Amino acid sequence: MEGGVTVVTKPFVNVRITSSISTFEVQRGFDRGITIAELKGKLEMIVGAPSSGMELELYGVSDGFLLKMDDNNALLGSYPVDDECKIHVIDQSGQQMGEFTDVSQVEKFEISNQAYEKRTDSARSFMKRHQLGQFNEEEMAKKKAELAAQEEEQKAAAEAIPVGSRCKVQIPNRPTKLGTVMFVGTADFKPGHWVGVKYDEPLGKNNGTVNGRKYFECENKYGAFVKPLSVTVGDFPEEDYDLDEI
Repeated sequence: MEGGVTVVTKPFVNVRITSSISTFEVQRGFDRGITIAELKGKLEMIVGAPSSGMELELYGVSDGFLLKMDDNNALLGSYPVDDECKIHVIDQSGQQMGEFTDVSQVEKFEISNQAYEKRTDSARSFMKRHQLGQFNEEEMAKKKAELAAQEEEQKAAAEAIPVGSRCKVQIPNRPTKLGTVMFVGTADFKPGHWVGVKYDEPLGKNNGTVNGRKYFECENKYGAFVKPLSVTVGDFPEEDYDLDEI
């Protein structure tokens, strides 16, 4: 109308949804023309609480409490709902916080290994029929032989590394590090042969002790254990890290 002002309200509003039975917050858009009863029906699918036991609270953009939305026949748009406001659903049906996300409350299906072995529709039976994975004897024998050969190679490399010698450690996709060999042999933390190195810089993972067993001594973060094939022994003088020199 000429000389007049027309106020246009967006038909949809985007609000944040929280509930008393979940720690999650989601954002949804709703038509301002639906009733509060219809809104509760939609919220039932979002928060998992029955609409018949819902109480709704409206909060502002900064989460300040505004009012209760307790008139089921009122339109959503009749409340001061704006984008980024929050509608908090209070469930009165007796459900507990986290009931739908706590997997400890879920009844678990358990079956004995003997019973599972007899099933013909299981993943294990499928792998057996098609000789896959651990049920492929030829492939498993090949892998076992490869691992044995690799370990023999690591063992031979370890025997050629004297304790106390200077070394260079080169691991794929990691920077080269210089240090001193402090330990050579087998360890409790993993099978195979290992070389304990004291790095020249704090680029390690320990102080020579792993899982309570001391293999050698050094300052924390200077020690590490690497596979023998990653170690090259040679004349690698320790650099002078003069902190007073730039």
